[in-house]
Amino acid sequence: MSANTELAVVPPQETALAVYSKEKGLEPWLQQIRTKIDGFTPDISTRKGREAIASMAYAVARSKTALDDVGKKLVADLKEVPKKIDAERKRVRDTLEAWQEEVRRPLNEWQAIEDARVDKHNAAIERIRFQSMDLDGITAEDLADRLVQLEAISLGKHWEEFEAEAARAKDKALGVLRAALTTRQQYEAEQQELARLRAEKEARDKKDNEDRIAREAAERATREAEEKARRERDVEAQRVRDEQAAAEKRENYLKLAAAESERKAEQAKREQLEAEQKAERDRLAAIENQKAAVEQAKKDEEARQKAAANEILRQQQAREADTKHKASINRAALEAFIAGGMPEACAKQAVTLIAQRKIPAIAISY
Repeated sequence: MSANTELAVVPPQETALAVYSKEKGLEPWLQQIRTKIDGFTPDISTRKGREAIASMAYAVARSKTALDDVGKKLVADLKEVPKKIDAERKRVRDTLEAWQEEVRRPLNEWQAIEDARVDKHNAAIERIRFQSMDLDGITAEDLADRLVQLEAISLGKHWEEFEAEAARAKDKALGVLRAALTTRQQYEAEQQELARLRAEKEARDKKDNEDRIAREAAERATREAEEKARRERDVEAQRVRDEQAAAEKRENYLKLAAAESERKAEQAKREQLEAEQKAERDRLAAIENQKAAVEQAKKDEEARQKAAANEILRQQQAREADTKHKASINRAALEAFIAGGMPEACAKQAVTLIAQRKIPAIAISY
């Protein structure tokens, strides 16, 4: 048989999940491959031996791919399980929610009718109470209309369990409206009397005001004539002062414009110098930052390479220590068999079979 046929072996599909999910579950398959490798003794000096080595290495690679592919398929299949579980959970939730709504629908419909009935009575009671609210500024006529409307509201069985509450609200509202009507009627009578007195006073004040206006008109005409003559004199004097001020203003403007132009030129020079200095500082800072970044990247790469080399060395040392440890235990077992009277060849065979887990219920503890 070829090395490829011997080594490309995988666990049966029906037991694959149990094998791969168990810690070191693939160890028997690895030991089978290890046994084939240990028993492989080609002659490197011959072409046939070298081809056999290449074939064996290819067979190991094929075994690696075959074992990994089985695990990869198991992982892909397991990833579909949560999706199927979630889909079933959603279906159950939706179904039970629909059934819950179906079962509760008669109660909800009854509750809606009951709420509407209660709301209707409460709204009617609120309308009764509203008749006696916000009475500020309402006329006696409007209050009387409210009393008539309120007294016209009939009480009886059609109020159901709200009849007593409606009766209390009506009695209270009637009391408030009647008291308000009495107060308002008294207030409106007082206001009518005050209006009459105000009208008489306004008539007297109007006549006094007309007499005052006539006197003030005569006095104002005299003052206006005098004021007109004074203004004409002031206008001429102001004209002369304005001409002098305009000349001074033009001269001052020219001086200020020249000074401002000189100031702006100096400021432009300063700003240009500052911009050039800042640009140079920024250029030098960018060079320093780039140097620091390159140096840091170099340090990071050296640290990464050192860590990788340390990890490779650690793994190699761990493998060598594990191999020495197992060899020591196997050697102790071999010596125990020989001490027990077993021939050395048989003892070696026994240790090998046990180490390869080919003897049921017997194992070497490493």
